[in-house]
Amino acid sequence: MYDTILVPTDGSDASEGAVEHAIELATQYDATLHALYVVDTGAYSSLEMGAEIVAEALQEEGKKAVDRIEKAAEEAGVSVEATVKTGLAHRSIVDYVAEEGIDLVVMGTHGRTGVGRFLLGSVAEKVIRTADAPVMTVRTPKSAKEEESEE
Repeated sequence: MYDTILVPTDGSDASEGAVEHAIELATQYDATLHALYVVDTGAYSSLEMGAEIVAEALQEEGKKAVDRIEKAAEEAGVSVEATVKTGLAHRSIVDYVAEEGIDLVVMGTHGRTGVGRFLLGSVAEKVIRTADAPVMTVRTPKSAKEEESEE
């Protein structure tokens, strides 16, 4: 049913939950797992000075995030391809789906906290609406602290 599964990551706990699901599905379907981190140019494009430093730091963060997925997938016996791209997050994910013939996208619904959390939710929504493959979203369970703050 699924030969290629994409798990976009931002290295957050939310995306880690999606990674677990993606690895489980890749194992079940003997699929190749694709780990993708997008250095989102929209997040730092307004910086005049220091943009290059920010981009380099995000590239390194992305490499670490996909390396963790690669290690977990290999430990589970899953074939994996890890990629770090630069661009607008949702567009880069959707383009990757088309370029690689991805059969399923598994992604977290929220990643970062604060404004970043809103933005990742927005990325997931845009991917769901525009990707040519089914998208499975994985909610991260709320921590006790988050539940208390909502009361």
